Amino acid sequence: MKKLINILFAACLMTSCSVEVNNPNTISTKTFWKSEKDAQFGINAAYNMFYKPGTFSRWLWFRLDLTSDEGFSQSPWAELKEWTQFRYNNYNFWEGNAWTYRDFYEAIFRSNQVLHYVPEIEFADAKQKEYILGQAYFLRGLYYYYLTVLWGSESKSLPIVLEPSTPGMQPEGHTEKEVFAQAIADLKKASELLPEEWDNPNKGRATKGAALAFKAKCHMQMHQFAEAKADLDWLVTGVGKKYYDLTANYFDNFTKDRENNPESVFEIQYSDANPAPAGDGDFSVDPNLGLNRGQFFAPPGIGWTDGELRPWIIDEFKKEKNVTNTFDIRLRYTAFYSSMHLDFPNNDKIYGLVSNEAQWNKDNYKGRVFFRKYSSDYYRTYDDYYNPTNVRLIRYADVLLMYAECIAETNGSLSDAVAMVDRVRNRVNMPKLSVNHASASSGKAAFLKRLQMERFLELATEGYRWADLKRWGLLDSQEGLNELKGRDPDFENFVIKKHRSLPIPSDEVNNNPNVTQNPGY
Repeated sequence: MKKLINILFAACLMTSCSVEVNNPNTISTKTFWKSEKDAQFGINAAYNMFYKPGTFSRWLWFRLDLTSDEGFSQSPWAELKEWTQFRYNNYNFWEGNAWTYRDFYEAIFRSNQVLHYVPEIEFADAKQKEYILGQAYFLRGLYYYYLTVLWGSESKSLPIVLEPSTPGMQPEGHTEKEVFAQAIADLKKASELLPEEWDNPNKGRATKGAALAFKAKCHMQMHQFAEAKADLDWLVTGVGKKYYDLTANYFDNFTKDRENNPESVFEIQYSDANPAPAGDGDFSVDPNLGLNRGQFFAPPGIGWTDGELRPWIIDEFKKEKNVTNTFDIRLRYTAFYSSMHLDFPNNDKIYGLVSNEAQWNKDNYKGRVFFRKYSSDYYRTYDDYYNPTNVRLIRYADVLLMYAECIAETNGSLSDAVAMVDRVRNRVNMPKLSVNHASASSGKAAFLKRLQMERFLELATEGYRWADLKRWGLLDSQEGLNELKGRDPDFENFVIKKHRSLPIPSDEVNNNPNVTQNPGY
């Protein structure tokens, strides 16, 4: 699974498709979808979308991390910077909006091909067919989840496409709730078809636990906490509990040397085995399988530094010491910052540079904080477009914290909810909540507010924050917005009821009368 088979299909996205003349020597749907091997190639092509710059290998992190209060941009590329500041002038901005939107629907198209054609293929083992279909349902549900987190609104702005797209299609737009409901239906089907685990050669493929965890995420975004808790039960207290646990070492979640470990519920399998061109050209023949994130977020002198972190995150980590009266080890692996070499032993390297007073007094370093998670500094002095470190889209710590939130939101035992948080804190030697946060251990409202910061401390810069801010309502009230402004000045530009959703690319709205632009745009 680390090296997915790179079989790609021509995809038509909505009304932006062009009619092409078929080469009689190329594979077509009439000649291809015939065998088990074709079915396997088809599902691998759907996984292949994880390696596209528009999705998880590059541009999505600008939306998930930099748009939240954790990150921002000072890029010399003006439009790229403006899109992290809620200044959306060109809705067709390729790198900031349209590329990701298109690639998400292409991933859905590839999943739809599998779901459309594979049921007619004969398999020697019917269970293998179920596994392939389950993966297709999972991937379609996953992409509908992220589409809704980014573009979903009360308007009928997002198409739901459940069959292979054809030129001229003008699918109906749907509301945020409707698209989440579709994602839930897909993920439910996936959880019924997928295996609980895979053998070693197939590690990284979707499992029942991954489907249930993403299904729970969808329910939680709609404040359906009882339903989410029922999904998470399988992973925390049910049959699936035997497959998952926190790793002893927090850093195991961000290194290429401890991938697909027990904390991983679902992770994208990146590789440096195929350092193909990583520019904006045609990836269809020889795709790059590496993670590009480090090249764009690494500090000056290493990467482009198009994204960096707000300094408040360092202050937040330092508010509380661990049980040995030293700093929270999670800080070490989250950021490069000015006192890093003083706060932790053997922590004086910024890739190939030395962390010292002289370095942090340089004009391009002074007062700045840089991304560290999913970088390659732990084993080399540079980063590039071919970082082989897998991205853990869901890890068990996230599941435990979601479970704690669901327990509290459904008026369950607060002590049980606290125990979930304490389990996550204990892994990094932080004291129990009751030690330094007594009110969070005695009341629901205080617990849920503290949980917001606990999720930050554990999951910072891993792409969770934007969905969290939306779920907690911080984007929907002046009180919430004021809190965010205190951490991130970019939120001074934020307009309530508008900027909680990205604008639909103009070309999509103009070409499809059945799609409505999001409110305020």
